[in-house]
Amino acid sequence: MKVYTTDKIRNVVLLGHGGSGKTSLAEAMAYLSGITSRMGKVADGNTISDYGKEEQKRGFSISTSVIPIEWEGCKINIIDTPGYFDFVGEVEEAVSAAGAAVIVVNGKSGIEVGTQKAWELCEKYKLPRFVYVSNMDVDNASFRQVVEDMTNLYGKKMAPFNLPIRESEKFVGYINVITESGNRWQGKDVVPCDVPEYSKANLQICRDTLMEAVAETSEEMMDRYFSGETFSEAEIRAALRTNVCDCDIFPMTMGSNTLCQGVYTLLDDIVKYMPSPENRKVAGIQMKTNEIYNADYDFAKAKSAYIWKTIVDPFIGKYSLIKVNSGVLKTDDTIYNVDKDIEEKIGKLYVLQGNKPLEVPELHAGDIGALAKLTAARTGNSLSTKATPIKFGKFEISTPYTYMRYKPKNKGDVDKISQALQKITHEDLTIRVVNDSDNRQMLLYGMGDQHLEIVASRLLNEYKVEVELARPKVAYRETIKKQSDVEYKYKKQSGGHGQYGHVKMRFSPSGDLGQPFVFEQEVVGGAVPKNYFPAVEKGLQESVLKGPMAAYPVVGVKAVLYDGSYHPVDSSEQAFKIATIQAFKKGFMEAQPVLLEPIASLKVTVPDSYTGDVMGDLNKRRGRVLGMNPAPGGKQVIEADIPMSSLYGYCTELRSMTGGRGEYAYEFARYEQAPSDVQEREVADRAAKVAENSGED
Repeated sequence: MKVYTTDKIRNVVLLGHGGSGKTSLAEAMAYLSGITSRMGKVADGNTISDYGKEEQKRGFSISTSVIPIEWEGCKINIIDTPGYFDFVGEVEEAVSAAGAAVIVVNGKSGIEVGTQKAWELCEKYKLPRFVYVSNMDVDNASFRQVVEDMTNLYGKKMAPFNLPIRESEKFVGYINVITESGNRWQGKDVVPCDVPEYSKANLQICRDTLMEAVAETSEEMMDRYFSGETFSEAEIRAALRTNVCDCDIFPMTMGSNTLCQGVYTLLDDIVKYMPSPENRKVAGIQMKTNEIYNADYDFAKAKSAYIWKTIVDPFIGKYSLIKVNSGVLKTDDTIYNVDKDIEEKIGKLYVLQGNKPLEVPELHAGDIGALAKLTAARTGNSLSTKATPIKFGKFEISTPYTYMRYKPKNKGDVDKISQALQKITHEDLTIRVVNDSDNRQMLLYGMGDQHLEIVASRLLNEYKVEVELARPKVAYRETIKKQSDVEYKYKKQSGGHGQYGHVKMRFSPSGDLGQPFVFEQEVVGGAVPKNYFPAVEKGLQESVLKGPMAAYPVVGVKAVLYDGSYHPVDSSEQAFKIATIQAFKKGFMEAQPVLLEPIASLKVTVPDSYTGDVMGDLNKRRGRVLGMNPAPGGKQVIEADIPMSSLYGYCTELRSMTGGRGEYAYEFARYEQAPSDVQEREVADRAAKVAENSGED
């Protein structure tokens, strides 16, 4: 592939609801630009962007991929993203690297929740955007309805650039609103035709909207518009480009991906109206001077880039996808990783076409490329020269809240699974692996149940290791409510030295659930010598790891050793430790033991119309709703306290209740006494496990 200068580059991300046609649009663009000689189909698993085995098996995008294409002397980096909410991290990475977006809307399904989420993301990053309505060859697809719905949602900035021509319910051509001309498809060619009579009124409305937008670009244009002058096509296009780049107008266009209709026009419009990186801003911190460094995709400045995505594939190796923020990167350059404080030689430069690496001699500011085998590099790292070290801000990535316990099917695979998961977490920042040592379990966090299921499937298919996903154990705790006074004498006589340890202890609540126990001694007269006090404390330390009631860690207990006895020959540290452990079991069970459950502070953000359903569901889950606060966009934030055990499966339930519009976040708040039925169930489970284990013995 040729080298392109900054002004000839367009970085365009495809966004939209799952199944709206993003991947097939990318495929049509690749076909028209000559990358492929035949168009692949998502259903056949042979598209350029869905190259992963999981994607081909499931028939939808799971990870973001880049397809650079050459069009009209420009390079368009098409970034194809997943539409399903479990893979939102991939979308957030892609948006951070893009300079503009095409929001794909299915002409048959209309505006869906994924459309609105895509719009919100573009607003957050101030991305210029087109709305492209796909599936126009389907009978009941309606461009007019989508235009109307988008205008109702986002105001009069929606501007149709093309209108469909239909004959006998068939999509046969389009009207160019700017040139007011009709165009009809004949095979792959476009031939001029008359504008149908039924479209003239609508064309006039769309044309007037565009002319108003053109007039508003300057006072001179406004004066000419009001004096009845007509603008030339060149003036209209220049003014519209300014409007699109400033997010004052959002062009709407349409087509059929599978028939390659309307895609040619879309590619032309991307080159004509969407901003090149030189029209965008980017700044970092110059680490030597601590001043703001305006990189602004200036090729004349010191070279800098940041890693916006990492691909770790067992078949193609590791690639760090970069966006050059300033300067020109060249083959064999040495770059400095500011985050890792390490210099590495980059060797060859690539652009990735799906999973196919193409070598390039250099990458100019604003371009997207890939570096192979950067050992220390991670997503979000800043790259520059050591002489001018620049650190760029990291993009926001969603926090994963859905988690499951995972176990290896084969115990010998523990290390392999750990290494494979490490590679997957380098690639997907919304996957987290947590060692929950308190409950002796490994937890896998993701954006939803499907996300975790796909990770397990990838481990099996790509890394040849198998894990079982199961409901995680809840981190319950045990404590006491009352006082007890117990003694325990450990006495064992066998030939030679015997064992003797005797303790009298009081147990009571310490009032501090943040620590397992408090140990005090009130022994007088040397009934228990001082050198055995540490052994008593060790016995307590062992005892609190697994409580006597249901084998959960113990918290909030005060233990006082006040008396006992010893034997000058037979007493030992071990004997006093065992005596303490037995005294603890007895004393704990006599002091009204209770189970504590972890409580989370939960925030659920939903549109107003769903608040009743969500609050009703929270009540069923033993949640306590504390209040509601309004949020932008006609939403409410419901705040509640809820047991952690009730959050299992909540992600799926919330999406189902709100059609995917609800979001939630939580954090651990405190421990509270569990209801008696929960305590009884856990104690019974513990008893059943003990019986099962003794049966195995």
